[in-house]
Amino acid sequence: MVADSESRARILLVEDDAPQRSTLAGFLRKQGFEILEAASAAEARTAAAAAEAVDLLLTDLRLGGPDGIALLEALKPEHPDLEALVLTAFGTVEDAVRAMRAGAYDFLAKPVDLDRLEALVRKALERVRLAQENRGLRAMVESSGALSELIGESEGMQRVKTLALKVATSRASVLILGESGTGKEVLARGIHLASPRRERPFVGVNCAALTETLIESELFGHEKGAFTGAGAAKPGRFELAHTGTLFLDEVGDIPLPVQVKLLNVIQSGRFERVGGTDTREVDVRIIAATHRDLEARIHEGRFREDLYYRLNVVAIPMPPLRERADDIPLLAAFFLRKHADLSGAAVKSVAPEVMQRLQGFAFPGNVRQLENWIERAVVLAEGDMLQAEDFPPQLFGAGTEVGTAAADQGLEAQVDALEIRLIREALDRHQGNKSAAARELKLTERAIRYKMNKHEL
Repeated sequence: MVADSESRARILLVEDDAPQRSTLAGFLRKQGFEILEAASAAEARTAAAAAEAVDLLLTDLRLGGPDGIALLEALKPEHPDLEALVLTAFGTVEDAVRAMRAGAYDFLAKPVDLDRLEALVRKALERVRLAQENRGLRAMVESSGALSELIGESEGMQRVKTLALKVATSRASVLILGESGTGKEVLARGIHLASPRRERPFVGVNCAALTETLIESELFGHEKGAFTGAGAAKPGRFELAHTGTLFLDEVGDIPLPVQVKLLNVIQSGRFERVGGTDTREVDVRIIAATHRDLEARIHEGRFREDLYYRLNVVAIPMPPLRERADDIPLLAAFFLRKHADLSGAAVKSVAPEVMQRLQGFAFPGNVRQLENWIERAVVLAEGDMLQAEDFPPQLFGAGTEVGTAAADQGLEAQVDALEIRLIREALDRHQGNKSAAARELKLTERAIRYKMNKHEL
């Protein structure tokens, strides 16, 4: 099989003209390939059966019995990654169509141009190598469950998983879109684990949690003395993620001056640390995420269009939890096992009437909110089943069901709902930092603590 290099590739050469077969075999062996020789389709099938694997079939079209195309059709089921080159002195259009339908890579006219033969052999073997790598990667993903924490079997989540596995094998930048709490970082980690970079670092940074000065230093590092407090040189996230994946969470909040530098390093792979002059090179795969409408921010002049297109090679929208209520039992069971194991609790299930309420709840905080509630309930539970009293009262309050119009709620309920949403979003942007969230909301720390206790956040 084509494993480490083309030189280990095994080529099955089928040619009924002995001198021609000897010439071709000698030429290819000089290029470092392993050659199996056969004078007929029958001999070729015997040789292929005895070999551990065959990567490329190089066959004459006319073999004095079953022809080369029939041979390819017979070998393909046993060697699914097999590529083929067909040699012919009198091929027709019909022969070419048959060969391509059977899976042949290309035709070569006799007498054979050896330079063209070598070039086509290497191209065909590169296709074999890529096919084998992709099959191995798919098997790895299925066995290791790279997306195992991306819970859900709804149609929306199936689309997310399918697209994630397709893009994982490439170097393409990925932009994950979705509301706060939908699992964007979980998806980013899954893509990394399903990629050829899975053994290399996965480094994340929350761009919304840092000031302009800090985010530049975090991304690109700084030299000693670059600014007040920089007592020692420090590598940035790009350097830490070298040969791996860099996850830029809430990329829509990056200040414009830093966007320019980010665009440059994505395009060139080169940058300088803050306060430094040495150019550094990195090999990093970028996965970005945001809950913001980046196209709207482009129109507002708050996000660079060229950076947007660099990040948005493949976009994956994460559906909010309210659009996949059927996944809530699966998610609840997953979080129940997770937190019951961590706490040592004996809780095994959720009461049916509670599950019904969970599936009807709008969940403005999405999956993160559901996990928070399950964790809270496990701590409070007294039996082996989570009951209504183990959950926050808003689960059973008025106006919480999906589809309930704001106009149907009382003024107090609407104000509470807005307050909860704004506090959650501020906490999400600042990675749970209450002081930073309070400053953004123009509240005192005491006030935000009071409101969080009031709403059981």
